[in-house]
Amino acid sequence: MTIPDPPANLLAAAVFAGLDAIRQGVAMWDAAGRLQFFNQPFSELYHSASPRLAPGLTFRDFLSTLALSGELVLEGDSSGEGGPRWIEQEAAAFGTNRTAEQNLADGRTLEVSQSVYGAGGVVQIVNDATVAKRGERALRKARDIAEAADQSKSRFLRAANHDLRQPLATLKILIYNCMTEEDEAHRKDLLHAMDISVAIMEDLLSALLQIGQLDAGKIVPRQKTFQISQLLERLAIQFSHQAREKGIRFQVVHSSASIISDKALLERILSNFVANAIRYTEVGRILIGCRRVGSRVRIEVWDTGCGIAEEHIGRIFDEFYQVSGPKQARNRGLGLGLNIVKRLSALLEHKLTVRSQPGRGSVFAVEVPAGNVWQSDVGEPEISEMIGGEFVGLSVLFIEDDEVLRQATKDLLERWGIAVHAIASEREAHELLRNLGLRPRLVIADYSLRGQHGTDVVNSIRDFLGEKLPSIIVTADTDPALISRIKSEGFPVLIKPVSPPRLRVLMHNLVYEPSLET
Repeated sequence: MTIPDPPANLLAAAVFAGLDAIRQGVAMWDAAGRLQFFNQPFSELYHSASPRLAPGLTFRDFLSTLALSGELVLEGDSSGEGGPRWIEQEAAAFGTNRTAEQNLADGRTLEVSQSVYGAGGVVQIVNDATVAKRGERALRKARDIAEAADQSKSRFLRAANHDLRQPLATLKILIYNCMTEEDEAHRKDLLHAMDISVAIMEDLLSALLQIGQLDAGKIVPRQKTFQISQLLERLAIQFSHQAREKGIRFQVVHSSASIISDKALLERILSNFVANAIRYTEVGRILIGCRRVGSRVRIEVWDTGCGIAEEHIGRIFDEFYQVSGPKQARNRGLGLGLNIVKRLSALLEHKLTVRSQPGRGSVFAVEVPAGNVWQSDVGEPEISEMIGGEFVGLSVLFIEDDEVLRQATKDLLERWGIAVHAIASEREAHELLRNLGLRPRLVIADYSLRGQHGTDVVNSIRDFLGEKLPSIIVTADTDPALISRIKSEGFPVLIKPVSPPRLRVLMHNLVYEPSLET
């Protein structure tokens, strides 16, 4: 510490000594801009200028020392103009009451309060405001994130409201027309259109459930090494029929590559790519293939569809964003599939790429780490689709007398993590209930069982258990009178072939949100 020589009295000496004990840096300059006093914290806060601090040092020389030391972060330093400009600004402000911030190269932030005293002298009080400023920045960042999330949520809900209201409005009109229609053929057409409207709403609700699970952080990746051929075969089975119905050539190029990823989540990404390719391709072909790119494998989905203009590429992964145009108007999706892809790829840390030319087609790709073939799960059974654990361990009794359909549905439910008890008759159901003490959470039954109606079988199971077990009736009969009769008995109905997304939504509602189905 340097004290004006000599102190006027012992009281002044005590005051100066006390200034050394405080945390803030203090410096006193006379009216001519010469240093009169500084305490120890001031010297420590301006470490680079410390050797030059001494009574008589001019304010301008102090500023020059700081500017040349590199200790301060000054705007325009890279051009060489930051230091001189800052020195002139600070020198011009000498003799005024002000507060300013100084950012240091080591990440600290100093708050400098300057006050005029006496005949024009200046007292500077310097405080290390680093912690407070970091807190302010963190709060500001959190506020910005919250505002962005709120805006996104509002935009999401507005779009969801629009997309749900459109098929609902159509459905209301169709129901009204169906009630007054006497021609049986036209009546069936109206029912078919009603079924399509309901399917659109159910697909949207299913996508909303997936996004809700992603937002809640309930989906935890389970990455392992496996052969990509397992996924490619499933995609070929899943989509070849849809492409063939539309007159599009569908080709999957075989690959023996091993990759590291979560099978279920990666399949969901690729399924969205292929579904979009089919939706927006009218003629030509769709091709799925793999390329080795260094230590990664890029899985690509090519199409000869309408393509995407450059200005839309950056937004197609946003919620509900849809590229408008006359061709798309007939065949629009929900605008959620690619947003789910974006979220899942971020969760898996897989890179997404898109290349497209309007009128010529698009290439959507995802890059995954390459795996070691000797560590891959060759021959592993069906891929698990236990998304977020929603249905994991759920006990379901499935009654279907068609052996092929029974096995196919059993496989589907097991991929969702469900404990499936698949049987063909009421007798087998009661054997499970008596001998194994089975208490299922849900029953799915075909309506037309051999010699019995599924509704009667379910009612007998309910009587045996003494509870109104949530149940779904499945039927291939589209007769309105039959469907109305089944519903009048309190059973929700699904028409064969059953849409997996529709089944998933209905199961979720019955098991976890039964009020939605009452």
